[in-house]
Formats: sequence, structure tokens, C-alpha cells
Amino acid sequence: MEVSVISLKTLAVITARGGSKGIPKKNLVDLGGKPLIAYAIEKAISVSKEWPMDVLLSTDDIAIKEVAESYGAWCPFLRPAELAEDSIESLPVVKHAAQVAEKERGYKYDLIVYLNPTGPLWRTIDFLSCLDILVNQKGAHFESAVAITSVSTHPFRMKRLLKDGRLINYIDQGFEDMRPRQSLPPVYRRAGSIYASRRSVIFDKETLVGDPCYGLLVPPETAVDIDSIVDLELVRSLLKMENQK
Repeated sequence: MEVSVISLKTLAVITARGGSKGIPKKNLVDLGGKPLIAYAIEKAISVSKEWPMDVLLSTDDIAIKEVAESYGAWCPFLRPAELAEDSIESLPVVKHAAQVAEKERGYKYDLIVYLNPTGPLWRTIDFLSCLDILVNQKGAHFESAVAITSVSTHPFRMKRLLKDGRLINYIDQGFEDMRPRQSLPPVYRRAGSIYASRRSVIFDKETLVGDPCYGLLVPPETAVDIDSIVDLELVRSLLKMENQK
């Protein structure tokens, strides 16, 4: 019997700190006429109309907070400085956001979804699929569901460069792999956009991705993470192509 989504308490956490080295103020950069951060917020709110959830944004930057609130995000705090450093991992940021949200709401969530705003091209159907897999997948009890996509460079083709200049295989198969791409075993990477998990994964297992984890295959064009100007221009081009359809 399927579980009613209404009976589940779900939190979507979007993380967006103010500091960024590659692209200054990256989360507020213009992308098709609106700030980058708006895409994750608007899509999450759209999903919440089918799967009720709180859409919370965690930031240390007052400008990002104000913009996020203008697009409908719930921003009940400014992130502590120690959780906004360059080296901080996503887990403590998401956990802190969930703790504040639970204190504000007065209850614990069943599902917590981490959304990365720098990958704005993800589809709402994939978000809903990750949630549905955690709740309604028959014959399995997945702890997490994560968007994944195919890779353009296979690990068997990757190299390591030693200090003396020697080039060696990153994965040593005992030979130089020159097989056609179609002959290589399929491999995937995390899309970097959607990480849906049961609450226990984050609070008890202290990780964002539990085991077993379901990998939801998504198209490569929906899995571009903006880390550089080149990535930004690629996303702009993909958005322009999408709008011209």
C-alpha cells in the first residue's frame, strides 16, 4: 500500500553562502533575467505543490537572504560564520538547517532533501521521483535517492601525473586501455543537484548519502554544476536553447 505523502514531513534545504572564489556573488549572478538562486527556490516550491514540504534556504549573506525570501523561500536565520567557511562540507550545513527548522516547527521531519543551487537545470520530475523512490519503492528500503548522470571521460581513460613527470593510469588494469568508448562498462557520477534522504541518514549516520542509495539517472544537460565562468556560459546557452523550443 502506498504511503500518503501528506503524512510525511519533508524539508528541502538549499544552501547558498555569500563567499565564492571562481564567480564573485555566484548565487546572485544573473541567469536568464533572474538570480541563480531563484531557480532552485522556484523549482522546489513547484514540487511542494504536489509533495508538501518546507523550502528552506541557508545562507550567511543578508543580500542572498533577502532575494531568496522575495522568491518565496523560508529563511529563518543567517548561517553562523563557522558554517560558511571555504572548507566546510555540506553535511553540517544541512544538519544545522534541519535542526533550526525542527525547532521552529516543533516536530521532526521524515525526509530531508539537500538541493545545490549551482546546478540549476535539474527537473522537478526527478525531484519527485527521488522522493517517491524513498517512500513507495516496492521490495527495497533505500536510505537515500540521488540524481546521477553518465560521464564524458571514463575512469579507465584517466591518468595520474607523478612528481618525476611519469604518466600512469589512474586505475591500473595492467594495460593501456584504447578500447572504443562504446566497449567500456557504463559508469556514472552524482549529478550534484538532488540528494534525498531519510532523516536518520543525516542525524544518526552523519552523512548526506545513506546505504543503500538509489541512483536516479538523469540527462547530462540537466546535471551541469556552475563552478566557473565556462560553466556559467554553458548553462546560459542550454537555457537559451530550452527557451527556443
